Amino acid sequence: MSTITFNALKYAERLKSAGVPDAQARAEAEALRDALAETINHSVVTQSDLVTELGPIKTEIAVLKWMIGFNLAFTMAVLWKTFS
Repeated sequence: MSTITFNALKYAERLKSAGVPDAQARAEAEALRDALAETINHSVVTQSDLVTELGPIKTEIAVLKWMIGFNLAFTMAVLWKTFS
């Protein structure tokens, strides 16, 4: 998993050099740092999350495989009976 590094001080200094007042530059840097941290914390998926979410999907795929196999066998039996 990747980690995003954000240098708030460097960001604030760059804003100040562009003419943004010091207090506003610091506030914007802190707000962006907090927003990035919140986004990263909410986007982490754990192994148990995957197991919980993918379990029903795996079950449905297994049922579909069984149904397709049964349908294929039945169709082959009908075709065999029809042409023999």
